[in-house]
Amino acid sequence: MTGTVELGVEDQAPQPVPLNAVFATDFVQILVPVTTADTMREVAAAVAHHAEGKRVRAQPYEKVVFHHGRRLPPEMTVAEAGIQPLEHVRVEYDVPEGAQ
Repeated sequence: MTGTVELGVEDQAPQPVPLNAVFATDFVQILVPVTTADTMREVAAAVAHHAEGKRVRAQPYEKVVFHHGRRLPPEMTVAEAGIQPLEHVRVEYDVPEGAQ
């Protein structure tokens, strides 16, 4: 007797998710390939890679991802955040108050 097993999100192989993204004060929106298993920390690094030190001055602060105006925790995955292909994310520096 064969049965079917329903796989949860965490049991599935990572799927590609291309994202439209803007980094900090950059004027260029970019298309960044990530996967459903990538964390927001990895997404932030992938987005920053294309602009930080090129069009945006590098700063010594952590980077955070915003999706639909919501700040996402660094350990949350793309799948957990519910981010769909070609949706827009914004990555900003997490500048402490009074530091600039």
